[in-house]
Amino acid sequence: MFSKTVSLLALAASALGHMELIAPCPRYSDKCATQPALPAGESIDYDLNAPIGSNGAVLQPLCKHTTAWPSVTDTWTAGQSVTIQFAAGGATHLGGDCEFSISYDGGKTFVVLHQELRYCFYTASPDSGGVDSVRSYTFDLPSNLPGTDHAVFSWSWVNASGNREFYNNCGDVAVVGSAGSYTGKSMTIANYGAGYPVIAEFLGNYDTGIEYYTTNTTDVTVSGSGYTSSGSGGSSGSSSSAAQDSTTDAAQASTTDASQATTTTDAAQDGTTTAAGLPTSSAPAISAPSSAAETSAAGGGTDLGECTSAKNGQYLCSSDGSSAVFNVCDNGTWNQGSCDSGTVCKQSGTTIYCAWAS
Repeated sequence: MFSKTVSLLALAASALGHMELIAPCPRYSDKCATQPALPAGESIDYDLNAPIGSNGAVLQPLCKHTTAWPSVTDTWTAGQSVTIQFAAGGATHLGGDCEFSISYDGGKTFVVLHQELRYCFYTASPDSGGVDSVRSYTFDLPSNLPGTDHAVFSWSWVNASGNREFYNNCGDVAVVGSAGSYTGKSMTIANYGAGYPVIAEFLGNYDTGIEYYTTNTTDVTVSGSGYTSSGSGGSSGSSSSAAQDSTTDAAQASTTDASQATTTTDAAQDGTTTAAGLPTSSAPAISAPSSAAETSAAGGGTDLGECTSAKNGQYLCSSDGSSAVFNVCDNGTWNQGSCDSGTVCKQSGTTIYCAWAS
């Protein structure tokens, strides 16, 4: 039932043209000027402009694809400006709230680098004559942003009008800089399943849900081991989507940085992101319903208990941190799914995320 519902929602969403990132090159895009070879077993995604969450339902994992490009596509420099670009056209839904974030632990914890609130993709408020013409944003990276050979860049968007949706594309970048840490606001997630706020349609009030971006927030600290690669692609200014040479170093850096990433949180506040950091996936690909017993997960791991109405929509890893298998409670039945190859399921309260296997 759950997998069928998700499939139908995803099909309906993909029929609508929305917005998508093109630089830095998002994972599995067909629109980048230059892009790495696809990871083994993956294919071009022609629906990157579809939402990953809609009306509180989870349609896709955070980032949409949890397996990184084999090599980074851009190399940035701490303290310098970068330019983020979007595909021409698309439906901008009267703007909304955009965030640009970065992760040093493979996509588990995202810290915000820049926000475009209320009127994203517009020159000003649509109600005041703002024009739907903005398809790039340039901003300065923090001067104390840690260096790394492989970070995950994220663009996220909550639209102002229409279905209550959440959009998210991710790319893979390197950051030239020293080892260190950086503290900032955690990426806001909304309209994306249990545990996250639903931001209502704006209906002309562009302060709708703004508290989840400005005051009702959580801080996180990310750490990087420093930039070491040479002969890397991209530039320290605007995104160039040039491929980096050192694939092995980039993959190793992702694992190394993940072990060094830390999180710090403010006092827990209603409807904000989880204190343990942002999940890479609240709902990775769901497989056919499992025939496992109601009381235990496949493989004899986590005791699931009965799938009651109180647990509806809850996710549980079959074996926290050591298996890719997870379970979701859907209307009285535990259905089973799996994280992408090379990742494992990790528990965060009543939701989950997929992380690189250590």
